[in-house]
Amino acid sequence: MSAQIINNEKNVVTIEFKIDKDSFQKALKQSYEKNKKHFTIQGFRKGKAPRKLIEAHYGKEVFYDDAVEFAFPTAYESSIEVLELAPVTRPILEDIEDISEEGATLKVKLGVKPEVTLGEYKGAEIESLEPEITEEELNAEMEKMQEQNARIITDDDANLKEKDTAVIDFEGFIDDVAFEGGAGEDYALVIGSDTFIPGFEEQLIGHKKGDEVEVKVTFPETYHAEELKGKEAVFKVTVKEVKVKELPKLDDEFAKDVSEFDTLEELKADTKEKLLETKTKERRAEAERKVIDFAAGNVEMDVPSLLVDEEVARMVQK
Repeated sequence: MSAQIINNEKNVVTIEFKIDKDSFQKALKQSYEKNKKHFTIQGFRKGKAPRKLIEAHYGKEVFYDDAVEFAFPTAYESSIEVLELAPVTRPILEDIEDISEEGATLKVKLGVKPEVTLGEYKGAEIESLEPEITEEELNAEMEKMQEQNARIITDDDANLKEKDTAVIDFEGFIDDVAFEGGAGEDYALVIGSDTFIPGFEEQLIGHKKGDEVEVKVTFPETYHAEELKGKEAVFKVTVKEVKVKELPKLDDEFAKDVSEFDTLEELKADTKEKLLETKTKERRAEAERKVIDFAAGNVEMDVPSLLVDEEVARMVQK
């Protein structure tokens, strides 16, 4: 395989290689089979004229373009292997020379993998890879377990607070006139969920079952209903039920209920170990990222302009 590098500027390489006679003759046959249906020769049905006769009428070059296209991939791959290049872009055909029945000489431009000069890679600031679990972190995880295993119970004597559920009837009025879509019955509203208009839920805090409350709010300018945007409204609300979370006690019975352990201390020890494992993985991943970023910031290399062009084209097409 005859191939050579004729130019290399900032990792954009121009190579020259030859499609040999045997390969080109095979490609000419493929080109003839592809294109013969397009030629009409007197005395032959369309698509049945022999190749030599078509070439005699239209010139031998009539099948060259497609022949080059058929022969190109194999010849290109062979030249890359011979020249020991590592392409990072698609090849661009620059020129075809000396094309004949004997073959053709091609000039192709491509981006190749740049040489990397590694700069300073030591000195990235990272946290210790042996973290500790604080009591606050462990307690927070145990409280999360409590929340996950809490029961929702009805408490007729409870005053509403954040995270409680109020079962309410309500009706909204603007200028003492009820408006469409402003009423509901037996609605379960979690206080602090921001389900209702801003300011609504806060005005129910401290109330309990049986209370009748007038809630005054202003609809936001961004409200979905055009006719209500920016309007002041009064909701007449009846608290019909208060539901609260009953958290389980953190003791040995809790440990038995939620895990394979018999004591709370065993559950805490296992939870701490799992938190430590997770935190260690996170620290290591963060450390790897920082080291890579630090080293990459000190790398010197010439990125092929063709690679930049291809990436821009991809972004434009998205």
